[in-house]
Amino acid sequence: MRLLPGCRGVRVLKIDTTQRRFSMNRARQRHNLINSTMQNVTRRGFLGSSAGAIGIAALGGTANMTVAAAAEKQDATETRQEPIEREKGIRVGMLTAPFGDQFLVEVLDFARKAGIPCLEVVADPGSKHIDPATFDAAKAEGVKRMLAEHKLEISGLDCFMDACQPGGSERFQAHARKMVDAAVLLGVPTLCMQTGMPLPNMSRINQIKQVVPKVYAPIIAYAKEKGIKIAIENWFETCLQGIDTFECLLETIKDDNFGLNYDPSHLVHQQCNHLLPVAMFGKRIFHTHAKDTLVDIEVRAHVGIYGHGWWRYVVPGSGSIHWGEYINHLRMNGYRGVLSIEHEDSALSREQGFVLAQRHLSQFC
Repeated sequence: MRLLPGCRGVRVLKIDTTQRRFSMNRARQRHNLINSTMQNVTRRGFLGSSAGAIGIAALGGTANMTVAAAAEKQDATETRQEPIEREKGIRVGMLTAPFGDQFLVEVLDFARKAGIPCLEVVADPGSKHIDPATFDAAKAEGVKRMLAEHKLEISGLDCFMDACQPGGSERFQAHARKMVDAAVLLGVPTLCMQTGMPLPNMSRINQIKQVVPKVYAPIIAYAKEKGIKIAIENWFETCLQGIDTFECLLETIKDDNFGLNYDPSHLVHQQCNHLLPVAMFGKRIFHTHAKDTLVDIEVRAHVGIYGHGWWRYVVPGSGSIHWGEYINHLRMNGYRGVLSIEHEDSALSREQGFVLAQRHLSQFC
């Protein structure tokens, strides 16, 4: 409202407006300062080898302290709160691959201390975590007992075998069948797998249409009979690369227990929209990997997109993905599963990478 000259309210209005403008300017300055600081930490902190070296030196000595602090916080939370039964929502997990040289109980100890409630457990042939070839009901009871003691769950069993390796399909199918049996014994809902590496003299699309269905048909049928889902990771070096290959795979294999173990980081360095698959295939995303990609635009401008060294995988919070936005998209499209941290960040130690990723992701779950 505009007051006429001579009104008593003029002077009061001017003072009020001045104070409001001063407060707004102060708030804007604080906001800009916070944004500037956060950008410096998360976007520029590990660009360049010298910065990475400083980061490793500064963080390396505190890895044990970081895990200890997380464990202390976890224990304090459990002491304060009574357990509440509620429907599970999006929650943090971890792929156990970096602990491949240790037994499962040691991985469970770390996960509990780090505040990570779910595990995507490696179940390749000979795995120290779970080896389906030798797994039976007695071993399943032992694993379930350890999970109960640690208050943890297994979100998926993982296999990295090349499904399309010439002459190796039958071996893969036999192992996958044993994985299904192990999942049933453990009450695990999902098997996480890959389509296989590209075959010579065949396009990815043709391989998806002609080879992958034949390899996976008996596995999908057996898993469906047992109530188990198959989730395929979109690792860009396999048949699944661009979003067009996702479309081809899910249109070719329409079974409702066959879907994705979706990893958005593989689309970032391809300059694909990593949010788009969430909207397009939301109902067929059964599991997710939480991994980020850090892009050095100056190096890319120098070597070009076909050059090397302009991108690398990092833990969530250190790269290009806005995890609050991404998780919101997952939630709005019906996903209520696990964000499984896949730690491939060369700037951080094994334990530290998982702890820092858990801290970042937990604020959005």
